[in-house]
Amino acid sequence: MRQVKITVLKKHFYADLADAYLTEGKAVGPCPLLEEGDTFTYEGGAEMPPGFCPWAWIDIYRGVSALSAGATYTPWNNRDGMQILCCTDGIRPVIFAIEAIKEKEY
Repeated sequence: MRQVKITVLKKHFYADLADAYLTEGKAVGPCPLLEEGDTFTYEGGAEMPPGFCPWAWIDIYRGVSALSAGATYTPWNNRDGMQILCCTDGIRPVIFAIEAIKEKEY
């Protein structure tokens, strides 16, 4: 199994959708749990990295686990061992780069 680096690439916030659909409207703002540039390392064993958003973890875990097991996403991605994923919050989504970085030593 390989370790996987998770990097927060972008955070988006759709204030118009927040006003239309959330009880607190645009006052909720963008995701409060993660910041652009944050990095986390997946060590294996289905363990969420400390400090990571539990909801986003549910959304991206399948891709993280696949990369850890050696999956490849070429020819779709121009770099092997890497994938771009996002959480499913449609009002304030967070976009992640996930990349296999090295074999875990046991």
